[in-house]
Amino acid sequence: MGICLSNQIKAENPFHTGTGVTPSINVSGDGIELSNSSSVGSSVSLSQTPRTEGEILQSSNLKIFSFSDLKAATRNFRPDSILGEGGFGSVFKGWIDKNSYAASKPGVGMMIAVKRLRQDGGQGHKEWLAEINYLGQLRHPNLVKLIGYCLEDDHRLLVYEFMPKGSMENHLFRRGSYFQPLSWSLRMKIALGAARGLAFLHNAETQVIYRDFKTSNILLDSNYNAKLSDFGLARDGPTGDKSHVSTRIMGTYGYAAPEYLSTGHLTAKNDVYSFGVVLLEFLSGRKAIDKNQPAREHNLVDWAKPYLTNKRRILHVLDARLQGQYSLGRALKAARLALQCLSVDPRSRPNMDEVVTALEQLQETSKNDQSNHQSNRQTHHNVRPSSCRSSAGEIHGVTTHPRPSASPLYT
Repeated sequence: MGICLSNQIKAENPFHTGTGVTPSINVSGDGIELSNSSSVGSSVSLSQTPRTEGEILQSSNLKIFSFSDLKAATRNFRPDSILGEGGFGSVFKGWIDKNSYAASKPGVGMMIAVKRLRQDGGQGHKEWLAEINYLGQLRHPNLVKLIGYCLEDDHRLLVYEFMPKGSMENHLFRRGSYFQPLSWSLRMKIALGAARGLAFLHNAETQVIYRDFKTSNILLDSNYNAKLSDFGLARDGPTGDKSHVSTRIMGTYGYAAPEYLSTGHLTAKNDVYSFGVVLLEFLSGRKAIDKNQPAREHNLVDWAKPYLTNKRRILHVLDARLQGQYSLGRALKAARLALQCLSVDPRSRPNMDEVVTALEQLQETSKNDQSNHQSNRQTHHNVRPSSCRSSAGEIHGVTTHPRPSASPLYT
């Protein structure tokens, strides 16, 4: 399920309702942790959001599984069925009947992902409840579907739809024959889907602030459609005349907005900042925090910002694996969008509706460019070659680029 919590800032109770909490950071690992768009989707009212455990479980529209059901579905949680591991626990692959949701044999019925909470995780229980509270009520094409849960003795599990392509983090940062580099067009498609998911949350009747937007929490279905997962750190946004929610600091180092780190004041613009970081990861193929890079390049945002506004300098940032798949003009527009999202002043950041609109316009521009390119290719195909041969890189003034390697991940 794309869980990666090694650099996670210590989480507070997602259902804490007080204000004025002094921010505190608990570090583990090597870090601290443009117009309205109809594509955002319809809002879901959370104005009567339950807060006690009993209310949450009774109000959710989810299947209640027994522990024995999930044990059978995952073949006794066999190690070879593990999809991922994190601070919450392990995620296992399983199989259930499509209609009855009863456990079935491997390869029969519907594949699921079962997240099992570590039994010694006190904070994990709060995150488990938050997942049910939000994903049990919210439905959107760009949010992962929570099918059900299990609460039996000390066992706490969550059952999700299976996402065949795994997490965006794996596709961006893992090397190997299985994870080929994603094409420019796929990256932009995924960025747009993730942006729509965030915009939907921000436009809910009771606004939801995601708080942990990062590549490991963007999961991909078989068609590379993006779906947001892991709502354990999400919480309701400000209500009434309040401009923010005061919380203890939580999230992942490298993605959290600077004003949130310094004050603990939570707004939807914190998610916009995190989106800017992720978009920069899409463009560069680099991690937000990477200690394997030279010292001055450890922090992606700090290093990349000076390069993002100039056509020549931006080439220092763009992923070399994308060579020839984009126009510099489109790349510059995407980089400037990331830069807007990363503004130090949250008031200067766009909202997620505006981000969605900008990415949709980029996609339309890309389609038009591809159409024109196809037309030009057909025109040149019908022109008799000149007796004077052009250089290998140019044909009738059109510069050619290396073709991406043959891979199902390219489009």
